[in-house]
Amino acid sequence: MSAFSSILLSLASLSNSMSVVLDVQAVFKPPKAMRGGIPICFPQFGNSGTLEQHGFARNRIWALDEEHPPLYQNDNNSKSSVDLILKPLEDDLKCWPHCFEYRLRVSLSKDGDLSLVSRVRNVNGKPFSFSFGYHTYLSVSDISEVRIEGLETLDYLDNLSQRERFTEQGDAITFESEVDRVYVGSPNVIAVLDHEKKRTFVIRKEGLPDIVVWNPWEKKSKTMVDFGDEEYKQMLCVDAAAAERPITLKPGEEWTGKLELSEVPSTNCSGHLDQPGII
Repeated sequence: MSAFSSILLSLASLSNSMSVVLDVQAVFKPPKAMRGGIPICFPQFGNSGTLEQHGFARNRIWALDEEHPPLYQNDNNSKSSVDLILKPLEDDLKCWPHCFEYRLRVSLSKDGDLSLVSRVRNVNGKPFSFSFGYHTYLSVSDISEVRIEGLETLDYLDNLSQRERFTEQGDAITFESEVDRVYVGSPNVIAVLDHEKKRTFVIRKEGLPDIVVWNPWEKKSKTMVDFGDEEYKQMLCVDAAAAERPITLKPGEEWTGKLELSEVPSTNCSGHLDQPGII
């Protein structure tokens, strides 16, 4: 198992107290990607390009970054981190002929707050473009009791309607059927309210303009061999992403994309993005 997969498993084990979840029927046989945790989608998010769906990074063996200590704690011992690095394999260069260095820092606080910082550098002789996503699987009590705040009035691309563009009309996003949308130009703070457990997942992002919202619902769940027929009821993907427009790097340039995920108590009332500690 790759170093990266091991970290995803560790994060998924926190699902009872934190938000990351690993699907019960997930497959742990590389090079197949795990369904759950926070797979890294690079250099392609979705399946609109020439690469395999969501790119190859989530299927590869990551190494510890030798330029940094393999594991360290900050000065007040409240956070532990690990630094990983991914470089292209020969097979990767055949399907995506661009040299890159991808560095990932994963940090977890003693309170359960999670931070992922990705840095992609172009070490190629020419520019290249990529799309990206932190494909975050959230553990929820009941999908019908969940709402997302922070995406109101935004345009979204509906992947269930050939990426046709619509405008969000509701005062929050709720779920009654399959959803697969790219909310473009989204704010950097999003709240996911789980009414039954009276908790709010707070998603903060930097360098990632879009939010992807996905739940397969009942019909699609039954067609997925690594996903339980009823698991759609207890999960929701809310992904910080660069999905609508690709990121382009010139030779020597570096891009940084950051995700922070935390959990705070909440009630059924709205307006959580204005509460102290969220923004």
